[in-house]
Amino acid sequence: MASRGRQQQQEKPGEAVDLSTLTAQQLSAVKKQLDGEVEHLTSSYAQLAAAQAKFKECLRIVKSGSSSFEKDKSVLVPLTNSLYVKGKLSDPDRVLVDVGTGFYVEKDTASAAEFYESKIKELAGNIQGLEGIVQAKTNNLRVVEEVLRQKVLAQQQGAASAGAAQAS
Repeated sequence: MASRGRQQQQEKPGEAVDLSTLTAQQLSAVKKQLDGEVEHLTSSYAQLAAAQAKFKECLRIVKSGSSSFEKDKSVLVPLTNSLYVKGKLSDPDRVLVDVGTGFYVEKDTASAAEFYESKIKELAGNIQGLEGIVQAKTNNLRVVEEVLRQKVLAQQQGAASAGAAQAS
């Protein structure tokens, strides 16, 4: 048994393992690991979708807002999600774009729209790739659960037939 554990540890990650050769305890450990991976990937999916929605909202505002804004118009500027300060719009055709990690770049509205469109497209590709990974992991999880269920049933039937043999 110890040599089998060492042998499995030496296998390369991502290499196929014959589930029928694993014990119920090992299958439970694999199931637990897959559960954690699916949960993490699902959380990542939700975060990517939220980021994409944020970029879509920014794109909508940049496309629709610049033509309706007037110079020196009074506006509320968001500092955080819940804190706004009064400000005046100095140039409605130029906006500050958050390019990540707290860095802002001043762009004209056309460049800002291009930036947001590229981000939305990039996130859509990432989301699509992640969907495939989540589906594959979920399918793997179902297979492991089924093999584990079969092992447990076989053990129960073996124990029941052994108990019946001892009774006779």
